[in-house]
Amino acid sequence: MSFENLVAEIDAEISRLTQAKQLLTGGSVTPAKRGPGRPPVTASIAVKPAKKKRKMSAAGKARIAAAQKARWAKVNAAKAAKPAAKSAKAAKAK
Repeated sequence: MSFENLVAEIDAEISRLTQAKQLLTGGSVTPAKRGPGRPPVTASIAVKPAKKKRKMSAAGKARIAAAQKARWAKVNAAKAAKPAAKSAKAAKAK
């Protein structure tokens, strides 16, 4: 085999591989220039399994609701007691 034949076969193989790559990628063979910023995530890379949702029992929800109602009752009782205490102090001062 002569040197020229060998180079011609290599060139033919390169052109076949270039065509195959172009068919597989569906675009140009040369890489496209990227702009600044983070590259977009493709669907094949960003596949993550879905997280399981946490479930709270009805009894747990009821306990939380009762505790919150008790906290608000305490706040409202303190608000109601403050004006009464002010009026008693005002009456003593007169």
